[in-house]
Parts: sequence; structure tokens; C-alpha cells
Amino acid sequence: MAAPKDISYRIHSFIRSITEGERNHMPFCPECGGEMRYSSATKRYACQSCGLSVTHQELLEMREQMRPSDESEEEQRQRQRKEYLKWWLSDKKK
Repeated sequence: MAAPKDISYRIHSFIRSITEGERNHMPFCPECGGEMRYSSATKRYACQSCGLSVTHQELLEMREQMRPSDESEEEQRQRQRKEYLKWWLSDKKK
């Protein structure tokens, strides 16, 4: 099992590689920590270790989920309330 410092380094490298726009080589998989490669034919990233296959948008969403929150609990509750209210008042017949 990897040491916590090693895991945090891999996550940091993974996030940095996404934000820097590396398209041909993605160092680490968010699921297993394996090496990710970009296939221009399928326009997807694939993990060489576990086989996870995701689009660039999905990688960005994973990055957002993995990023530690900078907002306090109260700010987070207020944001969630606003989002819920916006959803509640929207047209739900889509």
C-alpha cells in the first residue's frame, strides 16, 4: 500500500497535468494511480493499469471533486441552498 505522502503527490501530479493541458501523456489515474494515455482516435484518456477510460471533461469533473474545498461549512451550506432554490424555481418539465 502506498504511503499517504505518495498518494497526495500522485493526486497533485494528476491535477497539475490536467490543468497544464497535457494531451498525449497523463501521468496518474485518479482511481488506481496508474499511468494514463490519451488516444486521439477515441478522444479519451485510458489507464494503462486498471483500464479506466474517461473524456477530458470527465477528468476535469474528477479534478473538481478531488480538490479540497476552500469555502467554510457555512458558505458551502449557503451555496447548496442557493443551488437548490434555483433548481426548485426552474422549469422542471425538461
